[in-house]
Amino acid sequence: MSARVRLDRLLANLGYGSRREVQGLAARGRVRWDGEVLRDASAHISLDADLPRRLTVHGEPVDPPAPLTLILHKPLGVVCSHKEAGRSVYELFPPRWRARDPALSTVGRLDAETSGLLLVTDDGQLLHRIISPRAAIEKRYIARLARPLRGDEAAVFAAGTLVLEGETTPLAPARLTPRDPTTAELIITEGRYHQVRRMFAAVGNHVQALHRDRIGGLTLPDDLAPGEWRIATPAEIAAVFGG
Repeated sequence: MSARVRLDRLLANLGYGSRREVQGLAARGRVRWDGEVLRDASAHISLDADLPRRLTVHGEPVDPPAPLTLILHKPLGVVCSHKEAGRSVYELFPPRWRARDPALSTVGRLDAETSGLLLVTDDGQLLHRIISPRAAIEKRYIARLARPLRGDEAAVFAAGTLVLEGETTPLAPARLTPRDPTTAELIITEGRYHQVRRMFAAVGNHVQALHRDRIGGLTLPDDLAPGEWRIATPAEIAAVFGG
């Protein structure tokens, strides 16, 4: 049996306004259920999979309720935090989504100068399952370097003994595969601060461009251009964990 929730509470949690504002929307005939105007904001709505088809606001399908997970092709020049200076990834989504409850959060972070696959979710349990160190989920990065690889980087990264500057705990083993003299794939299972850039700095190189194209078994879709996003399917979420 599907869960049911009051219309005003549902739309307020989805960012369409306060409950009083949602009541006003309904009173003005801006909300429809199965094509019929729904003026009673206290009506209870079934949270079925077909909700966006049955419920419309301002003539548009209602936003998906929680839990919601998005696949984003993060472009360069945007940050993953509300607190950092600069344009935020959250500005790539509809403005009302900033008022969703539960709130959307990035699953880990990519710095402003790193592009690629980023998951965004309001599912706290899923977020913690992915970022938990015990999960050891692989992340694949493509790094373009300032100088040619010297040849021993793969062995250094795979040893599990590399200690980054300012730290005392060695990194977990990582896998490096050269693509050409100044480009390499690097697979890591941790998410330390600026980890990939600091790893290459530790072997005397500098990352000029960095792109993440895979998390677990989920690869960045070819049809998502930088700045574009879509809702993740259950199969794609399972793929993160190798399913």
